[in-house]
Amino acid sequence: MPAPSIDAEIGQLLSAVPAFATLNADILPKLRNDRRLLLAQIELSDDVDRVDHTIPGPPGDPDIIVRVHTPKGLTGPAPCIYSIHGGGYVLGSREMDDIRFDVLSTRLGAIGVSVEYRLAPETPYPGPLEDCYAGLQWVHRHAEELRIDRARIGISGASAGGGLAAALALLARDRGELPVSFQLLAYPMIDDRQTTPSSGWDVPIWNPGSNTFGWQAYLGDRYGSADIPYTAAPARATDLSGLPPALVFVGTLDGFCDEDVDYATRLWQAGVPTELHVYPGAPHGFDAFADGSELARRCHRHVQEWLTTALTLTT
Repeated sequence: MPAPSIDAEIGQLLSAVPAFATLNADILPKLRNDRRLLLAQIELSDDVDRVDHTIPGPPGDPDIIVRVHTPKGLTGPAPCIYSIHGGGYVLGSREMDDIRFDVLSTRLGAIGVSVEYRLAPETPYPGPLEDCYAGLQWVHRHAEELRIDRARIGISGASAGGGLAAALALLARDRGELPVSFQLLAYPMIDDRQTTPSSGWDVPIWNPGSNTFGWQAYLGDRYGSADIPYTAAPARATDLSGLPPALVFVGTLDGFCDEDVDYATRLWQAGVPTELHVYPGAPHGFDAFADGSELARRCHRHVQEWLTTALTLTT
């Protein structure tokens, strides 16, 4: 089955930039550094206060950093979006959320929290997920001083961050300690098996080779075995009941399209209120790198409309 055609407007944007390389261990350090330099050049607004907190990590592990984004002039307890950055489990940092919360925090009156989890392959599963859990635990424990409404804390993530968000929702359900009011999963990376038609497509962004590298790094010695917990690869979960309401979105030209549509379908079949958006001709990460395109603007509207409702609900 061939891959769908790319959206014409996004295709023009991609044709003007160098092709995305297949990720591997040799180029990973340079890509990490390039991303840091790029993020450092981004100008941010003065409408949001950003404060980093060094907090306890998982028991026996190093401390982690969370960045709290608070819109200026906020009064009273506010809802919280706990965000997990993407990057194939091997790239990225909390700074990736700065622009996002410049928009969402001010428009929605919400506090954003970005967690700096350890990256693979230096730290494979379950380390990054436990970092995310520790950060969420800290938010709950310090909700009053952060001016967060503990009953309205939801989680969000894109790509590998979406995979970690889905896994965090499962882990929080299983442990029964931390209520989660919603989960926003943007083209989540959730299936290590790569057996769906879309997972084999030669897509323009995050191709099968990069996906294999990401999963090998994250799963370590577990990769390719039957010993893959569903909190490592949420697509493997057979019981999705009891999870918080979800928004899942993905493009048709994304290698994750099939696994994401299937996951959303199984969520609502398990009784979880779920909204699914599939954007025709959209590749991986389209809402970020092509944020001025009509398709990305439509996606942003859908996300903000859904969040407006989700942030008013209590757990």
